[in-house]
Amino acid sequence: MYAAVDLGSNSFRLAIGRHDGDEIRVVKTAREPIRLAAGLDASGNLTEAAMQSALSCLKNFRAVLEAYELEAVRVVATSTLRLARNAAAFLPAAEQAIGQPIEIISGEEEGRLIYMGVSNALNLPGERRLVIDIGGGSTELILGRGSDIERVESFSIGSVKQSLSFFVGGRVDGPSFEAAILSARSHFEDAAPPYHPEYWKKCYGSSGTIRAIADIIEKNKLGNGVTAVSLEALKKRFIAAGHVSKMDMPGLRPDRAGTIVGGLAVLIALVHELGVATLTPIEAGLRVGVMWDLHLRSTKRDRRDQSVRAFLQRFQVDEARADRVAEYAGALYAQMKPVTDNYTRLLSWSALLHEVGMAVSQTGYHKHACYMVENADLPGFTTRDQKTMGRLIVAQKGNLRKVGEFLADADFAKAVVALRLAILFMHSRIEIDFTELRLRMKNRIELELRREWVTGHPTVSYWMEKEQELWDEVGVDFSIRATA
Repeated sequence: MYAAVDLGSNSFRLAIGRHDGDEIRVVKTAREPIRLAAGLDASGNLTEAAMQSALSCLKNFRAVLEAYELEAVRVVATSTLRLARNAAAFLPAAEQAIGQPIEIISGEEEGRLIYMGVSNALNLPGERRLVIDIGGGSTELILGRGSDIERVESFSIGSVKQSLSFFVGGRVDGPSFEAAILSARSHFEDAAPPYHPEYWKKCYGSSGTIRAIADIIEKNKLGNGVTAVSLEALKKRFIAAGHVSKMDMPGLRPDRAGTIVGGLAVLIALVHELGVATLTPIEAGLRVGVMWDLHLRSTKRDRRDQSVRAFLQRFQVDEARADRVAEYAGALYAQMKPVTDNYTRLLSWSALLHEVGMAVSQTGYHKHACYMVENADLPGFTTRDQKTMGRLIVAQKGNLRKVGEFLADADFAKAVVALRLAILFMHSRIEIDFTELRLRMKNRIELELRREWVTGHPTVSYWMEKEQELWDEVGVDFSIRATA
């Protein structure tokens, strides 16, 4: 079984599912309307009250997770934690509360996971489709065919933001609605052309906001499905109520009323800008996508591998050299017996990408590669993953002071040693027999290698001496012993 936790701008949600043939069957869900986006103060920081509410929810979620035998858990955070200025300070307490690492994912990665959930739920390989997801703090548009994504974009507009900005104090009137719709249309108008109906056959709405709107329309007999006409009818009903506290309608939960008005304004804007005739709500999205991603990782079909290969090809990296460095780095790292496997795959991907900066310049290519990897759109990777890979890549050569503060993490330091030596051996064209090489690292680095490898490759001794000097600068002794 897999568990997905979505720390959204409107609600925190949990889903636990079991892979069953061609589907993931959800066996447990939980939701708490945290309204995290409303907990940002004027400076863009999460308030103390918002953080405490979030931590309380995460502790409750932890109790739910611990009641199941789970193969893997993934906790993802979206728009509000992408924006919150004090997110980094909040994350350690949040991770402790839920007992799991929390990944702040990009809007594009959020869109890809949403589409993965939708495409697997539909299981229609040839269908060309548009998926719309209106969250509390952002809106994602994803265009694809079957399981393949062709285009994904994330927009910093959502139901909570729009509700707080245009329906102040919960008051709902015609001018406020028109202003909210116009504002939303301004976000989408430039990006709209690639998402027009000529590029897809069916449009789906994957978010809770869209499903709630569809449910209200159906239960109040406001139209035949989600269309421009039915959305307009719902808008008029909301305006007639005059205030969110008076919007008493079948299908509308009281806890949703405060944000549904903003979500409706965004959806009306999208329907008009994109030319959507009918939108079909679907009970699938981010959490289902996260569980599918976990399942694919468990079956060794990791999207991150595909992302790295595509990146290498895009920038015409010599893949034979990259593979050789990755192979060497992995073997060297294993010899040092890291305490955890936190860096094992990140080291492998970093080794593959270490020369990508040469597409910019031969000079300082490690710095260019670091910037590229940290800032690129790499499907499957989190911002934290890419930052760590960037640090490993920038540490591949030159002084170590630039990553000095991170070397206190013993496993990270071992990964740096492994990458630097792997690159050194690759450049020296040494065919390494790892049964004849010993590498250890505790308080010091100890390397034993065959004397003929040094004498047969004159530059090796030079680079080994330089390596010893560079590690000495950061207070790490590096001893090298040549054996017969």
